[in-house]
Amino acid sequence: MTRGRNFIFLLMICCATAVWSQTATEVEAVVTTDLGAFRFEFAPDKAPKHVEQFLARARQGYYDGSAFHRVVANGIIQGGDPLLKNPRTPKALWGTGGLSLLANEFSDMKHERGVVSTVSIPGKPTSEGAQFFVCIAPQPPLDGKFSTFGSVTEGIDVVEKISQVPADANGITEKPVRILKVTIEKKREEPFLNATVDEMRKTVTMKTTLGTIKIRMEPDWAPENVRNFLKLTQTGWYNGTVFHRIAKDFVVQGGTAAGRASGPIHSADRWVRPVKGEFRNDVKHARGIVSMAHGDDPNSATTSFFLMLGAAPNLDAQFSAFGRVVEGMEVLDAFGKEEVDGETPRRRLEIIDASIDAN
Repeated sequence: MTRGRNFIFLLMICCATAVWSQTATEVEAVVTTDLGAFRFEFAPDKAPKHVEQFLARARQGYYDGSAFHRVVANGIIQGGDPLLKNPRTPKALWGTGGLSLLANEFSDMKHERGVVSTVSIPGKPTSEGAQFFVCIAPQPPLDGKFSTFGSVTEGIDVVEKISQVPADANGITEKPVRILKVTIEKKREEPFLNATVDEMRKTVTMKTTLGTIKIRMEPDWAPENVRNFLKLTQTGWYNGTVFHRIAKDFVVQGGTAAGRASGPIHSADRWVRPVKGEFRNDVKHARGIVSMAHGDDPNSATTSFFLMLGAAPNLDAQFSAFGRVVEGMEVLDAFGKEEVDGETPRRRLEIIDASIDAN
Protein backbone atom coordinates (compact mmCIF):
# COMPACT_ATOMS: atom_id res chain seq x y z
CA MET A 1 0.00 0.00 0.00
CA THR A 2 2.82 2.38 0.89
CA ARG A 3 4.55 1.73 -2.44
CA GLY A 4 1.27 2.38 -4.28
CA ARG A 5 0.69 5.66 -2.44
CA ASN A 6 4.25 6.75 -3.21
CA PHE A 7 3.70 6.02 -6.90
CA ILE A 8 0.51 8.08 -6.97
CA PHE A 9 2.24 10.92 -5.13
CA LEU A 10 5.13 10.92 -7.61
CA LEU A 11 2.68 10.85 -10.51
CA MET A 12 0.89 13.89 -9.09
CA ILE A 13 4.20 15.73 -8.77
CA CYS A 14 5.12 14.91 -12.38
CA CYS A 15 1.76 16.13 -13.67
CA ALA A 16 2.02 19.34 -11.69
CA THR A 17 5.58 19.92 -12.93
CA ALA A 18 4.42 19.45 -16.53
CA VAL A 19 1.75 22.12 -16.10
CA TRP A 20 4.09 24.57 -14.36
CA SER A 21 6.82 23.98 -16.94
CA GLN A 22 4.69 25.43 -19.73
CA THR A 23 6.13 28.75 -20.82
CA ALA A 24 4.17 31.97 -20.55
CA THR A 25 3.72 32.03 -24.34
CA GLU A 26 1.99 28.64 -24.25
CA VAL A 27 -0.70 29.49 -21.72
CA GLU A 28 -3.39 32.08 -21.11
CA ALA A 29 -5.46 33.28 -18.19
CA VAL A 30 -9.17 32.49 -17.96
CA VAL A 31 -10.92 35.11 -15.84
CA THR A 32 -14.36 33.88 -14.78
CA THR A 33 -16.68 36.54 -13.37
CA ASP A 34 -20.34 36.63 -12.40
CA LEU A 35 -20.98 38.35 -15.75
CA GLY A 36 -19.12 35.79 -17.85
CA ALA A 37 -15.55 34.78 -18.68
CA PHE A 38 -12.77 36.20 -20.78
CA ARG A 39 -9.31 34.95 -21.71
CA PHE A 40 -6.04 36.77 -22.22
CA GLU A 41 -2.59 35.75 -23.38
CA PHE A 42 0.66 37.02 -21.93
CA ALA A 43 3.46 39.20 -23.30
CA PRO A 44 6.53 38.04 -21.35
CA ASP A 45 8.85 39.84 -23.75
CA LYS A 46 7.27 43.16 -22.69
CA ALA A 47 6.92 42.71 -18.91
CA PRO A 48 8.51 39.44 -17.75
CA LYS A 49 8.31 40.15 -13.99
CA HIS A 50 4.64 41.13 -14.18
CA VAL A 51 3.79 38.02 -16.19
CA GLU A 52 5.72 35.82 -13.76
CA GLN A 53 3.90 37.40 -10.83
CA PHE A 54 0.43 37.07 -12.36
CA LEU A 55 0.97 33.43 -13.28
CA ALA A 56 2.23 32.55 -9.80
CA ARG A 57 -0.58 34.39 -7.99
CA ALA A 58 -3.31 33.05 -10.27
CA ARG A 59 -2.12 29.49 -9.70
CA GLN A 60 -2.23 30.10 -5.96
CA GLY A 61 -5.85 31.30 -6.14
CA TYR A 62 -4.88 34.86 -5.22
CA TYR A 63 -7.55 36.44 -7.43
CA ASP A 64 -10.37 34.01 -6.69
CA GLY A 65 -13.15 35.87 -4.88
CA SER A 66 -11.81 39.35 -5.59
CA ALA A 67 -13.59 41.70 -7.98
CA PHE A 68 -13.63 44.41 -10.61
CA HIS A 69 -14.41 47.54 -8.62
CA ARG A 70 -13.70 50.41 -11.00
CA VAL A 71 -14.99 50.96 -14.54
CA VAL A 72 -15.15 53.46 -17.33
CA ALA A 73 -18.05 52.58 -19.61
CA ASN A 74 -16.67 51.04 -22.82
CA GLY A 75 -13.23 52.25 -21.75
CA ILE A 76 -11.55 50.35 -18.90
CA ILE A 77 -12.23 47.86 -16.13
CA GLN A 78 -9.98 47.51 -13.06
CA GLY A 79 -9.79 44.69 -10.56
CA GLY A 80 -7.70 42.19 -8.66
CA ASP A 81 -7.60 43.94 -5.28
CA PRO A 82 -7.39 41.15 -2.65
CA LEU A 83 -9.17 43.40 -0.12
CA LEU A 84 -12.39 42.86 -2.04
CA LYS A 85 -12.38 39.19 -1.15
CA ASN A 86 -13.90 40.40 2.10
CA PRO A 87 -17.43 41.63 1.27
CA ARG A 88 -17.30 43.89 4.33
CA THR A 89 -14.29 45.89 3.12
CA PRO A 90 -15.29 49.60 3.26
CA LYS A 91 -15.79 51.16 -0.16
CA ALA A 92 -13.18 53.80 0.71
CA LEU A 93 -10.54 51.06 0.68
CA TRP A 94 -11.50 49.49 -2.64
CA GLY A 95 -8.47 49.59 -4.94
CA THR A 96 -5.88 50.12 -2.20
CA GLY A 97 -4.74 46.51 -1.79
CA GLY A 98 -2.18 44.44 -3.67
CA LEU A 99 0.03 47.38 -4.67
CA SER A 100 3.74 48.31 -4.31
CA LEU A 101 4.97 44.83 -5.22
CA LEU A 102 6.94 45.48 -8.41
CA ALA A 103 8.87 48.16 -10.24
CA ASN A 104 7.41 49.19 -13.58
CA GLU A 105 8.31 47.52 -16.88
CA PHE A 106 7.31 50.08 -19.51
CA SER A 107 7.50 48.99 -23.14
CA ASP A 108 6.39 49.94 -26.63
CA MET A 109 3.20 47.86 -26.26
CA LYS A 110 0.28 50.26 -26.70
CA HIS A 111 -2.87 50.35 -24.61
CA GLU A 112 -5.07 49.16 -27.47
CA ARG A 113 -8.44 47.43 -27.25
CA GLY A 114 -8.08 44.26 -25.17
CA VAL A 115 -4.68 45.09 -23.68
CA VAL A 116 -4.14 44.11 -20.04
CA SER A 117 -1.97 46.38 -17.89
CA THR A 118 -0.92 46.83 -14.26
CA VAL A 119 -2.28 49.36 -11.79
CA SER A 120 0.12 51.64 -9.90
CA ILE A 121 0.06 54.55 -7.48
CA PRO A 122 0.47 57.82 -9.42
CA GLY A 123 3.98 59.23 -9.10
CA LYS A 124 5.43 56.12 -7.45
CA PRO A 125 7.54 54.06 -9.90
CA THR A 126 7.77 50.95 -7.69
CA SER A 127 4.09 50.73 -6.80
CA GLU A 128 2.78 48.30 -9.40
CA GLY A 129 1.40 45.06 -8.09
CA ALA A 130 -1.36 42.50 -8.37
CA GLN A 131 -4.17 44.79 -9.51
CA PHE A 132 -4.72 45.03 -13.26
CA PHE A 133 -6.93 46.77 -15.79
CA VAL A 134 -8.25 45.85 -19.23
CA CYS A 135 -8.78 48.35 -22.05
CA ILE A 136 -11.98 48.18 -24.05
CA ALA A 137 -11.05 51.18 -26.19
CA PRO A 138 -7.55 52.50 -27.02
CA GLN A 139 -6.03 54.60 -24.22
CA PRO A 140 -3.06 56.49 -25.79
CA PRO A 141 -2.48 58.75 -22.73
CA LEU A 142 -1.55 55.60 -20.75
CA ASP A 143 1.15 54.42 -23.15
CA GLY A 144 4.55 54.28 -21.52
CA LYS A 145 3.09 54.99 -18.08
CA PHE A 146 1.82 51.55 -17.08
CA SER A 147 3.23 48.05 -17.61
CA THR A 148 1.29 46.22 -20.30
CA PHE A 149 1.59 42.45 -19.95
CA GLY A 150 -1.24 40.76 -21.84
CA SER A 151 -4.01 40.97 -24.40
CA VAL A 152 -7.57 39.59 -24.49
CA THR A 153 -8.01 36.70 -26.91
CA GLU A 154 -11.65 35.82 -26.19
CA GLY A 155 -14.56 37.43 -24.38
CA ILE A 156 -14.01 41.12 -25.04
CA ASP A 157 -17.81 41.37 -25.03
CA VAL A 158 -17.74 40.25 -21.38
CA VAL A 159 -15.18 42.96 -20.62
CA GLU A 160 -17.50 45.49 -22.29
CA LYS A 161 -20.43 44.24 -20.22
CA ILE A 162 -18.44 44.65 -16.99
CA SER A 163 -17.51 48.20 -17.98
CA GLN A 164 -21.18 49.12 -18.28
CA VAL A 165 -22.29 48.26 -14.73
CA PRO A 166 -23.62 51.19 -12.63
CA ALA A 167 -20.84 53.30 -11.10
CA ASP A 168 -20.40 56.65 -9.36
CA ALA A 169 -18.74 59.76 -10.77
CA ASN A 170 -15.30 58.31 -9.93
CA GLY A 171 -16.01 55.04 -11.70
CA ILE A 172 -16.39 53.01 -8.52
CA THR A 173 -19.02 50.36 -9.09
CA GLU A 174 -22.20 50.35 -7.05
CA LYS A 175 -21.64 46.61 -6.62
CA PRO A 176 -18.33 44.83 -7.36
CA VAL A 177 -18.29 42.42 -10.30
CA ARG A 178 -16.99 39.27 -8.67
CA ILE A 179 -13.97 37.41 -10.05
CA LEU A 180 -15.08 33.88 -9.28
CA LYS A 181 -11.74 32.42 -10.27
CA VAL A 182 -8.69 32.92 -12.46
CA THR A 183 -7.18 29.80 -13.97
CA ILE A 184 -4.15 29.27 -16.19
CA GLU A 185 -4.80 27.01 -19.15
CA LYS A 186 -2.94 25.93 -22.25
CA LYS A 187 -3.69 28.20 -25.19
CA ARG A 188 -6.40 26.98 -27.49
CA GLU A 189 -4.91 25.70 -30.74
CA GLU A 190 -5.94 27.26 -34.02
CA PRO A 191 -7.68 24.60 -36.13
CA PHE A 192 -5.92 23.53 -39.34
CA LEU A 193 -2.98 25.85 -38.64
CA ASN A 194 -0.42 23.24 -39.66
CA ALA A 195 -2.64 20.99 -41.77
CA THR A 196 -1.13 19.63 -44.98
CA VAL A 197 -2.81 19.94 -48.35
CA ASP A 198 -3.95 16.32 -48.16
CA GLU A 199 -5.40 16.89 -44.67
CA MET A 200 -7.50 19.74 -46.06
CA ARG A 201 -9.24 17.66 -48.71
CA LYS A 202 -12.55 18.01 -46.90
CA THR A 203 -16.21 18.54 -47.71
CA VAL A 204 -18.23 21.14 -45.83
CA THR A 205 -21.96 20.66 -45.30
CA MET A 206 -23.72 24.02 -45.08
CA LYS A 207 -27.33 24.04 -43.91
CA THR A 208 -29.07 27.23 -45.03
CA THR A 209 -32.53 28.72 -44.90
CA LEU A 210 -33.11 27.46 -48.44
CA GLY A 211 -31.62 23.99 -48.08
CA THR A 212 -28.33 22.12 -47.70
CA ILE A 213 -25.23 22.62 -49.81
CA LYS A 214 -22.11 20.47 -49.84
CA ILE A 215 -18.88 22.25 -50.74
CA ARG A 216 -15.77 20.27 -51.62
CA MET A 217 -12.55 22.03 -50.69
CA GLU A 218 -9.88 22.39 -53.38
CA PRO A 219 -6.63 22.98 -51.46
CA ASP A 220 -4.54 22.54 -54.60
CA TRP A 221 -6.10 25.76 -55.89
CA ALA A 222 -5.83 27.93 -52.79
CA PRO A 223 -4.41 26.16 -49.72
CA GLU A 224 -4.35 29.17 -47.40
CA ASN A 225 -7.91 30.16 -48.25
CA VAL A 226 -9.08 26.58 -47.72
CA ARG A 227 -7.24 26.54 -44.38
CA ASN A 228 -9.04 29.76 -43.41
CA PHE A 229 -12.48 28.49 -44.45
CA LEU A 230 -12.07 25.17 -42.64
CA LYS A 231 -10.89 26.95 -39.49
CA LEU A 232 -13.92 29.24 -39.46
CA THR A 233 -16.23 26.31 -40.17
CA GLN A 234 -14.84 24.04 -37.46
CA THR A 235 -15.04 26.77 -34.80
CA GLY A 236 -18.66 27.54 -35.67
CA TRP A 237 -17.79 31.07 -36.75
CA TYR A 238 -20.14 30.92 -39.74
CA ASN A 239 -23.12 29.54 -37.84
CA GLY A 240 -25.93 32.08 -37.64
CA THR A 241 -24.40 34.47 -40.18
CA VAL A 242 -26.42 35.66 -43.17
CA PHE A 243 -26.22 35.87 -46.91
CA HIS A 244 -26.30 39.62 -47.35
CA ARG A 245 -26.01 39.89 -51.14
CA ILE A 246 -27.66 38.23 -54.10
CA ALA A 247 -26.72 39.39 -57.59
CA LYS A 248 -28.98 37.59 -60.05
CA ASP A 249 -27.18 35.10 -62.32
CA PHE A 250 -23.92 36.21 -60.70
CA VAL A 251 -23.24 35.51 -57.01
CA VAL A 252 -24.73 34.95 -53.58
CA GLN A 253 -22.43 36.32 -50.87
CA GLY A 254 -22.27 35.82 -47.10
CA GLY A 255 -19.95 35.13 -44.20
CA THR A 256 -19.62 38.41 -42.33
CA ALA A 257 -20.02 38.91 -38.58
CA ALA A 258 -22.64 41.62 -39.01
CA GLY A 259 -26.08 40.11 -38.59
CA ARG A 260 -24.95 36.93 -36.84
CA ALA A 261 -27.84 35.66 -34.72
CA SER A 262 -25.69 35.43 -31.57
CA GLY A 263 -24.00 38.80 -32.13
CA PRO A 264 -20.95 40.01 -34.04
CA ILE A 265 -18.37 38.79 -31.50
CA HIS A 266 -17.23 35.16 -31.61
CA SER A 267 -14.62 33.21 -29.67
CA ALA A 268 -12.76 32.43 -32.91
CA ASP A 269 -12.30 36.12 -33.74
CA ARG A 270 -8.78 35.74 -32.36
CA TRP A 271 -7.91 33.78 -35.50
CA VAL A 272 -9.56 36.07 -38.07
CA ARG A 273 -6.93 37.84 -40.16
CA PRO A 274 -6.36 38.75 -43.81
CA VAL A 275 -5.48 35.89 -46.12
CA LYS A 276 -3.13 36.29 -49.04
CA GLY A 277 -4.80 36.09 -52.44
CA GLU A 278 -4.19 32.86 -54.35
CA PHE A 279 -5.22 33.58 -57.93
CA ARG A 280 -5.00 31.04 -60.74
CA ASN A 281 -5.62 31.49 -64.44
CA ASP A 282 -6.61 27.85 -64.84
CA VAL A 283 -9.45 27.98 -62.27
CA LYS A 284 -12.64 29.42 -63.74
CA HIS A 285 -15.44 31.12 -61.82
CA ALA A 286 -18.17 28.90 -63.24
CA ARG A 287 -21.55 28.11 -61.67
CA GLY A 288 -21.08 26.34 -58.32
CA ILE A 289 -17.55 27.62 -57.65
CA VAL A 290 -16.95 29.07 -54.17
CA SER A 291 -14.51 31.94 -53.80
CA MET A 292 -13.34 34.48 -51.21
CA ALA A 293 -14.42 38.11 -51.33
CA HIS A 294 -11.90 40.89 -50.78
CA GLY A 295 -11.69 44.68 -50.85
CA ASP A 296 -9.45 46.88 -52.97
CA ASP A 297 -6.43 45.10 -51.51
CA PRO A 298 -6.28 41.65 -53.15
CA ASN A 299 -4.78 40.29 -49.92
CA SER A 300 -7.63 41.53 -47.70
CA ALA A 301 -9.95 38.49 -47.70
CA THR A 302 -10.98 37.47 -44.19
CA THR A 303 -14.36 35.71 -43.78
CA SER A 304 -16.74 36.74 -46.56
CA PHE A 305 -17.19 34.31 -49.45
CA PHE A 306 -19.43 33.96 -52.48
CA LEU A 307 -21.00 31.14 -54.45
CA MET A 308 -21.26 31.49 -58.20
CA LEU A 309 -24.82 31.49 -59.58
CA GLY A 310 -23.50 31.76 -63.12
CA ALA A 311 -20.23 32.01 -65.00
CA ALA A 312 -18.20 35.21 -64.54
CA PRO A 313 -14.89 35.10 -66.47
CA ASN A 314 -14.07 38.62 -65.27
CA LEU A 315 -13.47 37.19 -61.79
CA ASP A 316 -10.92 34.64 -62.96
CA ALA A 317 -7.44 35.25 -61.51
CA GLN A 318 -8.91 38.15 -59.51
CA PHE A 319 -10.41 36.23 -56.59
CA SER A 320 -9.34 33.12 -54.69
CA ALA A 321 -11.55 30.21 -55.74
CA PHE A 322 -11.15 27.50 -53.11
CA GLY A 323 -14.05 25.06 -53.50
CA ARG A 324 -16.99 23.86 -55.52
CA VAL A 325 -20.58 22.88 -54.77
CA VAL A 326 -20.91 19.11 -55.22
CA GLU A 327 -24.45 18.75 -53.86
CA GLY A 328 -27.30 21.22 -53.63
CA MET A 329 -27.16 23.05 -56.95
CA GLU A 330 -30.94 23.38 -56.63
CA VAL A 331 -30.31 25.48 -53.52
CA LEU A 332 -28.26 27.89 -55.65
CA ASP A 333 -31.26 28.08 -57.99
CA ALA A 334 -33.46 28.92 -55.00
CA PHE A 335 -31.14 31.75 -53.98
CA GLY A 336 -31.36 33.11 -57.49
CA LYS A 337 -35.16 33.27 -57.23
CA GLU A 338 -35.24 35.21 -53.94
CA GLU A 339 -36.74 38.72 -53.91
CA VAL A 340 -34.17 41.47 -53.44
CA ASP A 341 -33.98 45.21 -53.02
CA GLY A 342 -31.10 46.00 -55.31
CA GLU A 343 -28.81 43.16 -54.24
CA THR A 344 -30.07 42.90 -50.64
CA PRO A 345 -32.36 39.95 -49.87
CA ARG A 346 -35.78 41.02 -48.61
CA ARG A 347 -35.81 38.31 -45.97
CA ARG A 348 -33.19 36.82 -43.69
CA LEU A 349 -31.27 34.03 -45.39
CA GLU A 350 -29.02 32.35 -42.87
CA ILE A 351 -26.24 29.82 -42.58
CA ILE A 352 -27.96 27.72 -39.94
CA ASP A 353 -25.00 25.40 -39.47
CA ALA A 354 -21.74 24.65 -41.26
CA SER A 355 -19.76 21.53 -40.44
CA ILE A 356 -16.91 19.47 -41.84
CA ASP A 357 -17.89 16.00 -42.99
CA ALA A 358 -16.07 13.03 -41.50
CA ASN A 359 -13.76 11.32 -43.96
